[in-house]
Formats: sequence, C-alpha cells, structure tokens
Amino acid sequence: MSDRIKDFEARLGRRFTDPALLERALTHASHGDGRSRSDSNERLEFLGDRVLGLMAAEALHERFPGLDEGGLASRLNALVNKEACARAARQVDLGEALRLSPAEARLGGREKASILADACEAVIGALYLDGGLEAARGFFLAQWGEALDNLAKRPRDAKSRLQEWAARTGRPAPVYSVIARSGPDHRPVFTVEVSVGALNAQAEGASKQAAERAAADLILTAETRL
Repeated sequence: MSDRIKDFEARLGRRFTDPALLERALTHASHGDGRSRSDSNERLEFLGDRVLGLMAAEALHERFPGLDEGGLASRLNALVNKEACARAARQVDLGEALRLSPAEARLGGREKASILADACEAVIGALYLDGGLEAARGFFLAQWGEALDNLAKRPRDAKSRLQEWAARTGRPAPVYSVIARSGPDHRPVFTVEVSVGALNAQAEGASKQAAERAAADLILTAETRL
C-alpha cells in the first residue's frame, strides 16, 4: 500500500486484514488511464451502496419507532444520496488517498463529489468484506451520526418535500430532466427541469442533485407554504 492509503487506513481507525480490498476501493476507473477497469472500485461501490442502504434503514427503524413507511423513506433518501456520501468522504479526507490517472488528478478528481461519493460507497463495501457488517457500521455511525441526529426533525430536502406534496395532493410524481450542462469538468453547471403534471420549473446547480433540489424548491415556493 502507498503511504497515502496507509494514512487513510489510520484515519479510518481500522487495520484491514486484506489491504488489497482497501486499495481497490480507492482505485478510480481512470487509474492506469482506464486500461484496467476490472481493477477499479466499481464492483465494491455496487456492494457498498447496498450495505449503506441496509445500515441506514436499520438505524432509522431503531431511532424512529413512531414513523410510518413514508416518513422513513424520506429520511432514508436524505442519508444515502450521493451528496451525503461525498460529505462523509470529505470528513475523512478520502480524496487524498484516491488512486487516479494523472489527467483526472489535474482536473480536480480528488475533490469531485461524484468520485468521492462512489469511493465512499466502495470503502463501505471493502469494510463489509473485510470485517463484516460491524466494521461497516462503525464507519457509518462515525460519519453519519450527526446526520442521523439532525433527522430527529423532519428532513428539509426539497425533493423529498415535493414528492410528499405531490402524493398528498393527488399529483403525479416529480420527473427530473437534465436539459443542459456547461462549464469545465472540474466545475460543471447543470440545468435541470422538474415537472409535476402541468407544473414545471428550471434551476441550475454545481451538481445534478443540487440543481434538482433547487428546481424542486422553486415549485414548492410557488405552489405551497411548506
């Protein structure tokens, strides 16, 4: 393992039985100029995404015994989205340990939310394979603990509120579409349109998710007082 990955392992507070798992979790598909995608973290990301969903659902089920399925689902969405994963990655300086191609590194890959989020899920997958659910849960509780505490109040994610409002008022579910993307790869600007039946709104954001939330908030502001 490189010194960067060893330092990251120390920040995790866990020594891997199989260090190759952690190394793979931190290997972006661009590493080696994309010649060996089979050695990247994509499979571990797939696994980690499912493990994260299980741990988040379990934590919510325990913490909010009075909530129905809808209330749990909206809170789950606030915990397992890509921005939440990127935030957790930044809390442990995951970007510093990433294995990227020189070109991707020059383009700011160590700070890209999409790359950080995917690698965070891959690390969860690696922890699960190396030490079981308890190892993965330790990381989850350390990095998502504050978010779980904040969910004691109704989550204020605009997309969740818009979906709930649409269902409550008999409208179709919101549909989001990316209609434009501009700016350099390391600082993109997304334009997203959201439609709820005949209602629609457009907004921009530094990520697709941010633009979606901004567009959802525009409809909520115009049509409701939520």
